[in-house]
Amino acid sequence: MKIVLLDALSLGDSDLSVFDCLGDVTIFQTTDVGQTSERLAGHDVVITNKVLITAQHMAENPQLKLICISATGTNNVDLTAAEKAGITVKNVSGYSTESVSQSTFSLLFQLVHQTRYYDQYIAEQQWCDSPIFTHIERPFFEIKGKRWGVIGLGAIGQRVAELATAFGCEVCYYSTSGYNTQQHFHQVSLESLLSECDVISIHAPLNEQTENLIGVEELQQLKPGAIVMNLGRGGIIDEQAMAEALDTQDIYHATDVLAVEPMLSNHPYFSLKSPHRLVVTPHTAWASVEARKCLIGKVVQNIKLFRE
Repeated sequence: MKIVLLDALSLGDSDLSVFDCLGDVTIFQTTDVGQTSERLAGHDVVITNKVLITAQHMAENPQLKLICISATGTNNVDLTAAEKAGITVKNVSGYSTESVSQSTFSLLFQLVHQTRYYDQYIAEQQWCDSPIFTHIERPFFEIKGKRWGVIGLGAIGQRVAELATAFGCEVCYYSTSGYNTQQHFHQVSLESLLSECDVISIHAPLNEQTENLIGVEELQQLKPGAIVMNLGRGGIIDEQAMAEALDTQDIYHATDVLAVEPMLSNHPYFSLKSPHRLVVTPHTAWASVEARKCLIGKVVQNIKLFRE
């Protein structure tokens, strides 16, 4: 069996030798749009994280039997074309629940505690010149007793809700599909969640129901001091509207995902008048060492099951 991995760089420094026992493996760190078809040539199995696999790629490579997506989302593969071509498509799920949940709180505490400001205060040796033992120029708050709204109560959303409860938060949620009913947590409308919650975290997929779910009107509904975090998908929040809101409203925002990735050099988040209200991480929430090891193990298992 001949296997090609198209974007190994997206897996960081993970041990990829586990694939060697499955067949003849070719690894590329990155793959540009124009390189995909030629790199698929002669291979039975392709492993891709974000590289697009289109109907044309499949038509040009009739030997292809299995597409393994090293992620949960399947929007980078033409599933209809794969089905018509008789190509099996396998993704992985459940590998990043703890990683994303932990990252949610990491982003939250960066905003709540204004750690960037205080770290810079120390780095510039300003504390050395302080007339007193402490410096609390930027106030911070406890999250105990705060109302936390979860948008998208899947596995990750549920874990975040559990952790928020452990911190003493009152948790409610909004189901983006309308089908998720959890007895443990109070279900509310989107309007109620936005207007009543102190902390809002998004853990939903990007689809017709969630695209631009949070726009100008929704941002105007937020209560003063509200924190909005997106750990779901870019495109759920209107980023231009969010940038304007961060400069005109008393709100805060943290996100690990953007509508276009990598981030554009002219992104409106680079021009904020109040940059302390924003934290952005480069789509890392899913990628703890443990999560990546689990993900790769699941990809290996998918290939083994297909081979059997």
